[in-house]
Amino acid sequence: MREHDNIAIFKGEQLNPPVDLFIPPDAFEIWLDQFEGPLDLLLHIIRKNNFDILDIPISDITTQYMSYIDYLEEERFELASEYLVMAAWLAEIKSRILLPTPEVDDIEEELDPRQELIRRLQIYAQYKEAANQLSQQAIFYRDTFPVSPETPNIVIETPAPTIELSQLLQALEKIIARANLHQKHQVESEKISINDRIDEIMDRLSPEKPLPFTELINPAEGRYGITISFLSLLELARKQQILLTQEEAYSDILITLYRE
Repeated sequence: MREHDNIAIFKGEQLNPPVDLFIPPDAFEIWLDQFEGPLDLLLHIIRKNNFDILDIPISDITTQYMSYIDYLEEERFELASEYLVMAAWLAEIKSRILLPTPEVDDIEEELDPRQELIRRLQIYAQYKEAANQLSQQAIFYRDTFPVSPETPNIVIETPAPTIELSQLLQALEKIIARANLHQKHQVESEKISINDRIDEIMDRLSPEKPLPFTELINPAEGRYGITISFLSLLELARKQQILLTQEEAYSDILITLYRE
């Protein structure tokens, strides 16, 4: 062996392998003809030679099969034992075909010694085809993966409902209806102005504690007193001196004193 036979060149640089490096004899051997069992080998021989699986030429198949067995015994002796049983069966079938067949009655059908082998090969071919189709499908955790996204913590704040003039009018109608129910006779009350009623309302209101709309209007004052109180509240709202709020839809209208 020449000295430069052990030298490797990588990107123009010389690489010397370690002196004590041990490489097994078959480390770089590629095993190409590998079958999953005797039936797989027989099916390969049939398809390779375009044989009819329903009319198997036992002699040709046995010859090719035994050549593969000889190759296994030389290269992979530990695998050869798996194929010897099938080799013995092929030899039996071949011998039964070569031996003269005894005469049988017309009614009795002559059994073909290849039928059992054909039946097993057909079943194996169906399972192998099904396995090939399944292997082409997407496999969980190989081609597809589960996704479990974290849901964001969404806090939905419901805005407070806005107070419209129609709601104030509906509340006023309810108070007037209550006043009509409680009014049994006409009572002449002292006339009060809007300015005086505004002062009274402002004295009762505070920025901290809201008062319901119904507590600021007294049904006992009759239509005139209710109207004056309602107009006073509208004037205060127009001047932005009071705040009209609701804790939820269709609940009582709350009034608080506006604080800048």
